[in-house]
Amino acid sequence: MPLLLFFSLFTLLDFVVLFSVGSQIGLLPTLLLVLATGFTGLYLIRQQGTATLLRARERMAQGELPSSELLTGAALIFGGALMLAPGFLSDALGLLCVMPGARRLLARLLTLLNLRWLATVTRQTSSAAPHDETPHDAGWQQHGHHAGQQRSDEHGQPLEGDFISRDEPRR
Repeated sequence: MPLLLFFSLFTLLDFVVLFSVGSQIGLLPTLLLVLATGFTGLYLIRQQGTATLLRARERMAQGELPSSELLTGAALIFGGALMLAPGFLSDALGLLCVMPGARRLLARLLTLLNLRWLATVTRQTSSAAPHDETPHDAGWQQHGHHAGQQRSDEHGQPLEGDFISRDEPRR
């Protein structure tokens, strides 16, 4: 829900900026600027995309996984979509995703934000869960001293069900 709210507010702010600039400089210059940023985005995506594809092919030929090239490709697609959308804020963010130096800076920023978010979620999960129970994300795979315990429902009756062992071949 917060992500949807963020995108809605970003889109609204983008249109407010677009209309404000359009009222200051006029309709035709605004349309020309929007078209120019769209074509610039297409050019940069094409140039950076082919270079990224060539690097990915080289790494695959060497037997390596082209993970950084895949992330770069995703950033190029996202940046291109933002630059094709009408609006100056989306164009600025799209340009950050398309330019190589800015893309690395944006990746570092997102990594820091993700680490902070992950630390907050981990802290909330560990403080909310009792320490003697199996973590919520363990699911049906139980390890350690909990592996021998039998799971039961809220009435104390054992839970029954089928399972597939990873060692058994599929039928």
